[in-house]
Amino acid sequence: MVGERSKITLIGTTLARPGLEFVYQGALAACDNCKVRKACNNLRVGRKYRILSVRNTRHDCPVHLDGATAVECVESPVVALIGADMAIVNSRILFECSCTRTECKAYDLCRPDGIVEGDRYLVGEVLGNPPAPCEKGRSLKLVELRPVG
Repeated sequence: MVGERSKITLIGTTLARPGLEFVYQGALAACDNCKVRKACNNLRVGRKYRILSVRNTRHDCPVHLDGATAVECVESPVVALIGADMAIVNSRILFECSCTRTECKAYDLCRPDGIVEGDRYLVGEVLGNPPAPCEKGRSLKLVELRPVG
């Protein structure tokens, strides 16, 4: 992605490998007294990240058995279903999903991990039609969303 800014953070050593994608879930209670908690918890809760590189810096960690390792990461694009009228490449959208039909085959794409409800995203690419029709009859498109800001 052009213009993407990387961040240095800490992640469990056994997870620290280039290409790994993860959704940051926030700090745990065990992190409260840790001397490096600010370095571990400097990402946005609910956003999806991809590790670009692994650094040699390691720290003891009360959460991860083998400690924590410094990594360079960027926010990752997320594949999601949005209204067909909003599926325009390079347009900025406010992500909102009112669907509560958890049994729907497309539900995980309407509310994908790594997307924060109410945040702004850039439509990076229109990938096509949904894998299954919307049970509410909405016209949807499968897109790649990139975080804005």
